[in-house]
Amino acid sequence: MLLNEAVADLVNAHARPDISQAWGDGTAVAADGTHMDTYLDNLLSETSVRYGKQGGIAYHHVSDTYIALFTHFIPCGVWEAVYIIEGLLKNTSEVQPTTVHADTQGQSFPVFALAHLLGFDLMPRIRNWKELTFYRPSKQSEYVHIDALFGEPGKNTIDFDLIESQFRHLMRVAVSVREGTISSSTLLKRLRSGSRKNATYAAFREVGRVIRTVQLLRYLSDAPLRRRVTAATNKVESFNRFSQWIGFGNRGVIADNDPIEQEKAMKFNALLTNAVIFHNALDIAEIVRQLLEEGWEIDPEDLAHISPYLTEHINRFGEYSTHEVGIRPEDVDFTPLREQGLIAAGLGQAA
Repeated sequence: MLLNEAVADLVNAHARPDISQAWGDGTAVAADGTHMDTYLDNLLSETSVRYGKQGGIAYHHVSDTYIALFTHFIPCGVWEAVYIIEGLLKNTSEVQPTTVHADTQGQSFPVFALAHLLGFDLMPRIRNWKELTFYRPSKQSEYVHIDALFGEPGKNTIDFDLIESQFRHLMRVAVSVREGTISSSTLLKRLRSGSRKNATYAAFREVGRVIRTVQLLRYLSDAPLRRRVTAATNKVESFNRFSQWIGFGNRGVIADNDPIEQEKAMKFNALLTNAVIFHNALDIAEIVRQLLEEGWEIDPEDLAHISPYLTEHINRFGEYSTHEVGIRPEDVDFTPLREQGLIAAGLGQAA
């Protein structure tokens, strides 16, 4: 799709200026969705339980350099987490992240497993982690200080024999996803709704338990990591607000009933948002250059706190000159029109 190519070209251009490197190195991305309104009589829209209103979801993958790598438009009833991997695989830009962050909905066993098999480090923002289960590598495993996290001794253990027996099947599925034979969203939907007695499903679950337990332990023990996850998810939430501010036309309501056109609307909005982000980044870089020429010292850490989601200097409605409105064309005689107006006014008064 040409839209995806245009987005990739903008992402590549945005990655080249030094200012982008002050924000990130492109190795991390955050995925999140934001609600988009549709008309109430749109048969393809659904009522979102999460947002409490009808419409669809614009699901963005936003780089640590603030720019969107890929955008989906998905129905409200769809489990958002299945699109975490899909956006990474469809990203055709030179910026290829290896770490993906998401909100709490992004953590599930199948998603953790598939991300790991494809070489991605899934590290979502995890709320209510106390309600999640930590799994032991064996029934005999015990820990001095954190054993209480794993529940009752001898329980909640990983079935590594099952993983070993199904490992070839797991890798075959992962390769099929990587090569595009089956989409990651389709696979994750099937795994989520599939029979728990299915060996492949059970193996994905076990791998997911291993990876999520490791990530939970990393998340709890590494304060800088928690700050990075929070910063990444805050960026994508800010991008959602920024893109909605830019897509102000028709009050942001998607008028099309065709899902293809709905997807195009979201991608056009993401393309325009990326263009404004790139423009802002170049303006910031130019101002920094001028300050350096004037003798100012610029700390790269200060630049890292500047966001390209700037709106104060943008006039969404354009600029129009009105100083020539009162000038009359010399070759046009407006006298008959004025006389008709007077006559009409006089008739109106007489009536």
